[in-house]
Amino acid sequence: MTWQPSASMDALKARARLNRLIRDFFAQRDVLEVETPLLCRSTATDPHLRSFAVPAGRETLYLQTSPEFCMKRLLAAGSGPIYQLCKAFRFEESGRLHNPEFTLLEWYRPGWTLDQLVDEVEALVLHAAAAFGVDMAPFPRFTYQQVFEKTLGIDPHTVADSALLACANRHINGDFAGLDRNGLLDLLMSHLVEPNLPGSGAFVLEFPASQAALAQKKQTKSGAWVAERAELYLGGMEIANGYQELVDATEQRARFDADLAYRQQHGLEALPVPDALLQALEAGLPASAGVALGVDRLLMALQKVERLEASLGFASAHI
Repeated sequence: MTWQPSASMDALKARARLNRLIRDFFAQRDVLEVETPLLCRSTATDPHLRSFAVPAGRETLYLQTSPEFCMKRLLAAGSGPIYQLCKAFRFEESGRLHNPEFTLLEWYRPGWTLDQLVDEVEALVLHAAAAFGVDMAPFPRFTYQQVFEKTLGIDPHTVADSALLACANRHINGDFAGLDRNGLLDLLMSHLVEPNLPGSGAFVLEFPASQAALAQKKQTKSGAWVAERAELYLGGMEIANGYQELVDATEQRARFDADLAYRQQHGLEALPVPDALLQALEAGLPASAGVALGVDRLLMALQKVERLEASLGFASAHI
C-alpha cells in the first residue's frame, strides 16, 4: 500500500471536468439530478452479482450495485426524467477494468423508447469526446446474434448448450462444465466476441431473453425472444448498459423469485425480495428507458489509459 493516489493530478482534474460536463449536459436537457441511498435493505438479486452486506444493529443493509431500485421508486412517484452520479459497489476482485467501488452515471427517460435512449447515450459520449479532443464517430449498432454469428458462426438464441460448451473448450483454456447456458454465453461474449467488436465503439442490441434482468422482452421477426437491452462497448470495454424498463410487477416478482431460487440451489447468499420496488411497480411505473454508464471506464477511454486505477483517485490497492 502507498499513501499516494493511484491517479495523476491531471487525471483527477479530468474527472472533475467530466463530472461538470455530464451535469451541464443533463441541465441543458432539463433532466433532474437526484440522490438516493447507497445503503438499503434490499439489493440486486442477480446471481452473477455479489453485494457488500453491512451489519446495522439487528438488520443487514447492502451497499448498492446500482441506484436502480430507488430511482425507479422516484419515477413511480412522478419525478419525471432523472439522473444520478454516484458510487456503486460490487464484491469482486480488482483488476484492469474492475474496482469494488466505482462511479456510475444512471439516468431514466419516462416515455422514451430504448432506441431514443441509445441516441442520447451516443450524444453524451460523443460530446465528451469532443470536449476532451478525442476523435470519435457515431457508433455502429449490431444485434447480439449478429456479433456471435460474425465471430463464432453460431446463433446464440438457438444453439445447443453442448455446442456452447464445445466452443468454449475449443477457444478458451479452463474447465467450464459447471457453467449454465448464460454463463457460457457470458464467457464467450467477454473472451471472444467483445475483443472483436470495433475498437472505435459499437452498440450491441437484443440480448438473449434469459439475460433480460429488469428489461422487457420482445419477439424478433425471426421468432426469437430477446431482451430489450443495449450495451455500448468502447475500446474493448463495456461502457453502458440500457433497458426498455420492465413495468409489470407480476413479471418482475417472478424474475426475482427465479433469481432467489437459483441462489438457493447453487449455495449463494440468500437475499431479501426487493419489496419496495415491487410496490412502486404496482403503484405504476411509467413506461421508461434507463441506462447505467461507467464513468471510470469512460474516463479511461477519454484519457486513453489501459488500467482503471489510472482514472481513480484511490483504487482498492491504495485504500
